[in-house]
Amino acid sequence: MSDLFWLTDAQIARLKPFFPNSHGKPRVDDKRVLSGIIFINRNGLRWRDAPKEYGPHKTLYSRWKRWSEKGIFARMMVGLAAEHGEEKTVMIDATYLKAHRTATSMAAKKGTWTSDWSNQGWHEHEAARHLRQPGATA
Repeated sequence: MSDLFWLTDAQIARLKPFFPNSHGKPRVDDKRVLSGIIFINRNGLRWRDAPKEYGPHKTLYSRWKRWSEKGIFARMMVGLAAEHGEEKTVMIDATYLKAHRTATSMAAKKGTWTSDWSNQGWHEHEAARHLRQPGATA
């Protein structure tokens, strides 16, 4: 896969001051893991869909989760932005939205909607129509 993202050695050297100290067992390769995290976030992939070149997806997720909770990534962004004298907020959006498999079905189930207002709770519809009018109060 030639379209993988890899941080350069110079980029890792700039980020290294923000890394937390390793306690006990040494961490797996920071360059590989951070490159994988960036690749996942950039492409909007699920963690389990990470290419094998970045290592186990559980390692990527665990590092991302642990460092996010400790504010490591936020400190990286603030520190890198401060080096350039920017007075703007730098943000990374890693929003992950997931729709239920039935959310794509536009067809209503049989019997859930009829045009007969008496069967659909006419009073509720009338109250809702009244509240949509300008100046109406609840």
